[in-house]
Amino acid sequence: MQNDFDANEQVRIVQETVAGKEITLAHVIAGPAPIVYTKLGLNPNIDYRSSAIGIMNMTPPEAVVIASDIAVKAADVYLGFADRFSGTLIITGELSAVNSALTEVVDYFHESLGFVACEISKR
Repeated sequence: MQNDFDANEQVRIVQETVAGKEITLAHVIAGPAPIVYTKLGLNPNIDYRSSAIGIMNMTPPEAVVIASDIAVKAADVYLGFADRFSGTLIITGELSAVNSALTEVVDYFHESLGFVACEISKR
């Protein structure tokens, strides 16, 4: 069997996203270094020892508006960044509050809105 390409040739892969209803990233950063807050433009006046950052990405990107509302009502978290054009949401607060807020958002989107949702990862 013969291949139509030389082994030294580069293969080009094209990826495209199709707008769907999904949460593609839900991650909790526990006890982040202070420089992370500074570089992300988040509130630097917090107790770093018990803090956390929660980050999510979803499509359609406008869903971030709903996710922001759910997150701030579910737990005592600060809304650091919500972009309805990229679908990115960043929240901060105590570790338990960030966990609760992300869990509430993922559960609601999956169970009530029929989104495909990834698991919440933690580090």
